[in-house]
Amino acid sequence: MSTSERIRTENDFEPWLRQTFAEKGAFTALAVLVEISETQVKPSCSTFFNVIGDEAEWNEIVAMFASAGREWDGAAFFPVTASAGGPLDNTTARFRLRELEARLAQDRLVLNEGQFFDKWGRRLKIEALA
Repeated sequence: MSTSERIRTENDFEPWLRQTFAEKGAFTALAVLVEISETQVKPSCSTFFNVIGDEAEWNEIVAMFASAGREWDGAAFFPVTASAGGPLDNTTARFRLRELEARLAQDRLVLNEGQFFDKWGRRLKIEALA
């Protein structure tokens, strides 16, 4: 292996991003970072960003989230587009993110409506406790 080759790890995020971009084109990703404990998932913070290509790698997303200054164990992504296609304008994206946060405050299972990944980019799913 040459020194210019990067070691790649398996993850579920990158194939999801490529497939979603192929289906939707450019979109806005509403993102929610969560802390996960034995019996609880707690939203930590949220943001949105526009996806205009499919070449982002999981390690780049992790680096972006590091700037949040919060500990996180998982991230859920909710891809949304404007009515005419393409990313949302910032005002609409903020509004949609606030709606999502309100829904999550009522029911953490809403995370399953998005694409939910752990810190290593592997898929997660929330299940209700009996």
